[in-house]
Amino acid sequence: MGLERPEDNHWDHAESLHELGELVKSAGGEVTQTVVQRRQSPTAPFYIGKGKAAELAQVCRDENIGTVIFNDELSPAQSRNLEKVFERKILDRTQLILDIFAQRAKSKDGKLQIELAQLQYLLPRLTGMWTHLSRQSGGIGTRGPGETQLEVDRRRVTERIARLSRELSEVRQQRGIQRAGRLRQHWPIASLVGYTNAGKSTLLNRMTNAEVYAADQLFATLDPTTRQFVLPNKQKLLLTDTVGFLKQLPHHLIESFKATLEEVSEADLLLHVVDLSHPLYEQQMAAVQAVLEELNAWGKQMIVVFNKIDRVTNPALVEFALHKHPGSVAISAVTGEGMEALFEEIEHQVKSWRLRVKLVIPNHLTALVAELYRVGRVLDVSYQGDAVALTAHVPPQLQGKIRPYMVEEEGELAGVEPRKQADL
Repeated sequence: MGLERPEDNHWDHAESLHELGELVKSAGGEVTQTVVQRRQSPTAPFYIGKGKAAELAQVCRDENIGTVIFNDELSPAQSRNLEKVFERKILDRTQLILDIFAQRAKSKDGKLQIELAQLQYLLPRLTGMWTHLSRQSGGIGTRGPGETQLEVDRRRVTERIARLSRELSEVRQQRGIQRAGRLRQHWPIASLVGYTNAGKSTLLNRMTNAEVYAADQLFATLDPTTRQFVLPNKQKLLLTDTVGFLKQLPHHLIESFKATLEEVSEADLLLHVVDLSHPLYEQQMAAVQAVLEELNAWGKQMIVVFNKIDRVTNPALVEFALHKHPGSVAISAVTGEGMEALFEEIEHQVKSWRLRVKLVIPNHLTALVAELYRVGRVLDVSYQGDAVALTAHVPPQLQGKIRPYMVEEEGELAGVEPRKQADL
């Protein structure tokens, strides 16, 4: 069920509903009908019009439809009112995504992240889940004999959220230790990012001979996988597969998955995998950019990898995409076409990135220091009066900015002597 407003782009809205249908299939459901209502704005009680809700409720009864899924996030009141009218399970886009994530999470931290996101979504909706608000609960450890069951449950959920947040904080610390171990090896770290179902896991398997689960469905990968990869020039690289991004990805979901998505913000190089065969690939690229900006990872060195060219029927589209995005490559992760060009571009990017410099930056230039942390790799930091001394690897786009503050330039890792490389 979708609601199209006058300001909405008709084709974008149709694609969003199609994507919702793909999410339903990914969750194991079957779409029987897709309905769009055109309105100036959602209604407060039912999101759609009251008459439309009654009409669709009758359709559900006639055709034995068990679940109605809305393309936007519903308010707690809207969900309650719709369930009364439909007498069916009512879900919104966020709940559907959370359900898929709950099915797919395999690792301990993945399950923790999903539970946290589900509880954060549930907390403001607890009121409608209880019809026994007059039931009293007293005794030691509660606020007294006036506490309702709702308040008890709300407190329990809040306590569970706090406990999960602490456990995930420990997970983030453990991941930080693992990353520090990888940094000591001085291998560049590349993260595969992109819209869900762009082919990231298939590309990881193609590059590293890994056996990561890959399927033609949304959110096939949830838990990050890191594999070692050796480029043709013998340069070793660590490659990490990450969860796919999506338009309208709920903010609290991103917050819950920060422990996983830190792999993206800590990477030296991002490989942005794009499904070029998708009719709205440019909108998907914009959605990925929005999530990277929220993760404070936009601006890192990036290679745009246009994937699935074996499905593109118009060769001119490939040429157009490559021309519009300089430095990009076009490949098919399934057939292996274009992989040599991808390896050459990674070699070029890694080599140009590995400049190691010592800097002394005045304290008032906090924005430059923050940018170094965001898009470079800070190896060592100390504070000297009114300045901060840093040793860092910096990407090419920053080298002009930091040149006035350089104390020493030690060259590229690829070209240093073994003894110096050990010192690094």
